Formats: sequence, C-alpha cells, structure tokens
Amino acid sequence: MGRLSNESFEAFLQSLKQAGIVITNEEELRERLAEAQRWRYAFTTLASNGRQIGISFEETCAGCDEAEIRRAFDAFEFPARAQAAFAASLKTHH
Repeated sequence: MGRLSNESFEAFLQSLKQAGIVITNEEELRERLAEAQRWRYAFTTLASNGRQIGISFEETCAGCDEAEIRRAFDAFEFPARAQAAFAASLKTHH
C-alpha cells in the first residue's frame, strides 16, 4: 500500500482527477503544494480552507468514484482525518 507514498503530489492530484474530481484553480494549488515541505498537510488544509483563495474540489457532472478516491488517499498514506476533510469539502459545495 505504501509504494506510492514517496511520489509527488502531482501523481496524487492525477489520481483524484481520474476518480472524477474537478479542481478549481489547480495551478494555484500546484504552486502551493510545490512550495510546501509537507504537501499532504498543505493539501488537507487547502481542501478544507482553499475556497477563500479560489481552490475547490467538485465532482464531475458524471459523479466521482468514491472507492477510487479512498484508494488514492490510502496509497499516498494520508491520515483518515484528511480523507474525511476532503469528503466534507465536496459535500459543502453541493
């Protein structure tokens, strides 16, 4: 399971997009994650609080694959609270 944990945030973002997530202001998100020493923590913070700076996450019109999202969070070794925060950020946008 931990084989992807050392990969970049770019692979993680790609996993989310393949699971049906649309990222608003993705360029800003990428810049902030690239600057962060701990990109997982930065991602979790931006997933919860990024709307103020235009960063948000939404399901595509076809919906998202929740199992794939869980697998991405697990593969990149995010804590359970990070996945919960991300799921909450998706729900608050509806």
